[in-house]
Amino acid sequence: MHSVASRSLKVFTTTLTAGLLAMGTPVLAAAAPPQGAQCANHQAPPPAVDTSEKPAPGRVAPAPLPVPQAPVGGPRLAECGLITPNGALNPPEGNTAASWVVQDLDTGAVIAAKDPHARQRPASLIKTLLALVVVTQLKPEQVLVATKEDAEQECTCVGIVAGGSYTVDQLLHGLLMHSGNDVAHAFATALGGVDATVTKMNALAARIGALDTRAATPSGLDGPGMSTSAYDLSLIFHYAMKQPEFAKTVATKDFEIPPVGGKPAIPVYNDNKLLGVYPGFLGGKTGFTDDARHTYVGAAQQKGKRLAVVMLRAEQKPTKVVDQAGKLLDYGFALEADHAEPVGRITYQSPAATPESGEPTILPDGSTATNSGTSTAAAAKDDPFGVTGWIITLVVFLIIVGAFVVGHQRKKAEGN
Repeated sequence: MHSVASRSLKVFTTTLTAGLLAMGTPVLAAAAPPQGAQCANHQAPPPAVDTSEKPAPGRVAPAPLPVPQAPVGGPRLAECGLITPNGALNPPEGNTAASWVVQDLDTGAVIAAKDPHARQRPASLIKTLLALVVVTQLKPEQVLVATKEDAEQECTCVGIVAGGSYTVDQLLHGLLMHSGNDVAHAFATALGGVDATVTKMNALAARIGALDTRAATPSGLDGPGMSTSAYDLSLIFHYAMKQPEFAKTVATKDFEIPPVGGKPAIPVYNDNKLLGVYPGFLGGKTGFTDDARHTYVGAAQQKGKRLAVVMLRAEQKPTKVVDQAGKLLDYGFALEADHAEPVGRITYQSPAATPESGEPTILPDGSTATNSGTSTAAAAKDDPFGVTGWIITLVVFLIIVGAFVVGHQRKKAEGN
């Protein structure tokens, strides 16, 4: 009888787990070992080479962000160095990035990586996070008036003028296509100031699960405590490409901001050199500071597959960073064609209650739900019985089956 009960319990547990997974319900996994304590820069980026991260008088530099006990995205992503599918060839030589990730933008699979959770600096790639705050809190047609402080930021700059009126959409093109620091400050002004905007950026990063990331400035200029990882920027870009306004903007090759205040129109050209050159390129973002070195994110679509690459702390020699990125995309598409087993997965935080601010809740697949309950209603339409109802039904069914099996074995034993 004991063996029958044990087998029944095992069947029950296995079937229940399979049923929960089939319905997309999270199932707790065994804890993974601590994330790569032996890896370089697993707690903080390398030391700064200049004074850009020196705290302002009266302030202290923030402590490094906590390292998650379990590696976000899967156990292999805690590894140092190259992380490739079993049996796969190594990526092309000549890649200078200290950390990189190649991901499938549709499935969220991490196809290959190098030291993905090492803490690095984002440079202007942090503008993707700022853009996400912008598209969730400001309307495209909303008009912003640039201040003198906005117009006098440390460049790279688009060239907005103090007192000039610009729409959010126009400024978003300047932010993502030409990486305008003046535009980044204008958005920060509109969002309540630099400190408030950085707080919003960090809150969004934490909410979607970018746990290696802390913005110190809206623009990506280095500051005390600035931190990210190739994995985090892959997650942020994965989420950003789900936002139509963001995806449209990074795919724009040239744009013109109309003349204002007697000043001529501002032509804006996309500084991502793979756009229009690499087959199926969808857009991305570039960045550079002395401390971060060269940073890059870009995506392309080929044969129905959309892949993206993030590179951090790269150098322009022996080949340009964009060319290195193109080769990584080639490598990713080759692995996809071979149906290589992913080494990890982009993992969002579980959804939480929609905040009172009206910002959308981030769902596990990167989609959002708003206060209107649109996404919830859609889910109810797809599954009117609800996940909880199906779980209860499955449990009751399996209990009945288990009781039947035990009863049958008992009668069989009595007959013998």
